[in-house]
Amino acid sequence: MASSLRASTGSYPLHIYGITIDFSKSKTKVESAELWIGRLHSPIGHEAGKSLRRSFSPPMKLSQGDTFSLHMRYKKWLGTKPEEMIVNPEDIFRVYSAGERQEYIQFHKKTRIIIELSENATIETGQFVSSDENLELRPITSEIFRKCPRFRILVIGNTGVGKSSLINHAFGVEKAVASHDKPGEASIDHEFTSPQNDKFVLHDSKGFEPGEEGNLKIVRDFINRRRNMSTPGNQLHAIWQGFYLERARLLETGTEEFLTLKSSGMLGNTPVVVILTKYDKLIDRIERTLDETSLNRLSDEAIKELAKNKAEAELQDICIRPLKKFAGPDIPHAKISTHKGYKETLTDLIQITEDCVGQYSTPEVAVMTSIAQRVHPGLKIKASIEVGKRSLSQLRVDNYQIRSKSSCLAGYWKALGSSTTFKNRKTWDCLYVLHTDIINVWNFYDPHRYLHSQEFRKMMVKMVDGLEVGPTSNPTRTMTIGLSMVGTIAGIVSTSAGPAAPIVVPIAASAVLAKWVYDVYQISHAVLQHFMCYIIHLTLVLQTLYLVSESQEVTRRVIKLAVASYLASPISGEVLAWIQEYDKHLTILERADRDTLDKIIEMMQFYSIDAAQMSKLRQKIPPVGSLPDEPWETEKS
Repeated sequence: MASSLRASTGSYPLHIYGITIDFSKSKTKVESAELWIGRLHSPIGHEAGKSLRRSFSPPMKLSQGDTFSLHMRYKKWLGTKPEEMIVNPEDIFRVYSAGERQEYIQFHKKTRIIIELSENATIETGQFVSSDENLELRPITSEIFRKCPRFRILVIGNTGVGKSSLINHAFGVEKAVASHDKPGEASIDHEFTSPQNDKFVLHDSKGFEPGEEGNLKIVRDFINRRRNMSTPGNQLHAIWQGFYLERARLLETGTEEFLTLKSSGMLGNTPVVVILTKYDKLIDRIERTLDETSLNRLSDEAIKELAKNKAEAELQDICIRPLKKFAGPDIPHAKISTHKGYKETLTDLIQITEDCVGQYSTPEVAVMTSIAQRVHPGLKIKASIEVGKRSLSQLRVDNYQIRSKSSCLAGYWKALGSSTTFKNRKTWDCLYVLHTDIINVWNFYDPHRYLHSQEFRKMMVKMVDGLEVGPTSNPTRTMTIGLSMVGTIAGIVSTSAGPAAPIVVPIAASAVLAKWVYDVYQISHAVLQHFMCYIIHLTLVLQTLYLVSESQEVTRRVIKLAVASYLASPISGEVLAWIQEYDKHLTILERADRDTLDKIIEMMQFYSIDAAQMSKLRQKIPPVGSLPDEPWETEKS
């Protein structure tokens, strides 16, 4: 039964770590909101799209007998209209104590309010503990998002260069919008955002046309102004300078001056990446001019490769050499196309950008670069590892060279077998923060927060609890991994093609969880195996979800497809076999943390599918995004 998950909170207070006000289904916009608990109150900040969001650090405490209300102001034609929503705290305690969820959801008209809960703000046993042992058990990503809520990028280019298409594909959105103006017409200071991806903000600038020297000054002043801002979230993190490859003259006078300013250091350390757009047009033109007599015995793939080689030689002559003359060797470039068959060029661009940002910016900005983009799954896994290696203390120091050697200050993944941060915490709460961090890094378009839901969390716990050991894997079959997954997905989709054929996951989200989930964390081989399995299974399920969702809105049906496909593939059993084999050779758990982290990284990298493979595999999968959603569980006939 559900109540076995968590004992009653009794007289203990609950702690509210965050609140989201989602008015995407309402015709009325919530202009502002304020949370009141007793006499304490806190404003709720703006988020991209149709929602307001606030994370609390430290958390707000809710005790028995407190009053709880939300004061909202709705936008009306002639101003704003205040409304108060009163919540009964007993309902919140009841939901939490019953183990139904670690979030409380209530609707006010068509506005959805999500309150994130936990008992964990301090140790609950009442015993004396050191300040290190009293560290907050919170997702690392919440601190990253506090310091740097979004990846901020400036895109420069003339009309027709393909900026909109580039942004939409790179960040997985249909269009980036602002409250005023359209891209290309707006002030450079306007922030373009998208409700489909709230982890990036775009600044747009036209290019440097001959005779329009004023724009160069506007761009230069904007870069310098952003460079001098104190908080990482307000600083400019990267600049993409776009050129259309097939233009007669690539570098105009203003562009040459801009690149010279950058190479001379006058624009600071903000990375600039030169983007050569519409690469597919160049390939098409070269293919049309190839000597047909020399192509008779060549395959289509060989012809494409020949065209690419000729294109590369032409690029060196007309683009790269003139570019290096003004930009020098330190300004990178990428050739890109958003057309089908060229998706790997976007991956190259994102990889170059992430490398540059990581070199010149703070660690959380580099992580935000990987979180914001939606074309490079490998960077999602890399960012998950970086987040898992970090602790809240590391993110809160100003000098990023400082690193504590205490295991209690290590990142959650670094001390799975001996974590004093997890000491006296319930296993469910420990898994909660691990789960939240990994989901946040992958940054799916998940407006209903299905991936954060209690049902999906339980599904992952049951996966860890119920898998059978499989055979040891063959480390030479990375591509076969992807193909076997595609075959599994295609089989499930073909047998579940209609609305009347729901996807059946062999683990029920409503099933009673095993005792270890609500036990208090302790150092043991079983705990280490459970935590390693959870991290790796969740990451690989999300990689499968990335394969089938392709930046579309996440539904329960698509999540179930990813889970069912992963469970039906040999990978899930192999992961467990690897972990058990690894654990068998551990002798002293307290000293195994560094090696455990290395093992997690090794397994994630082995089973990762790179972007080029991902693009090819997607072509073999039947479309799944257009099918209607379905409940987590369906009644058996």
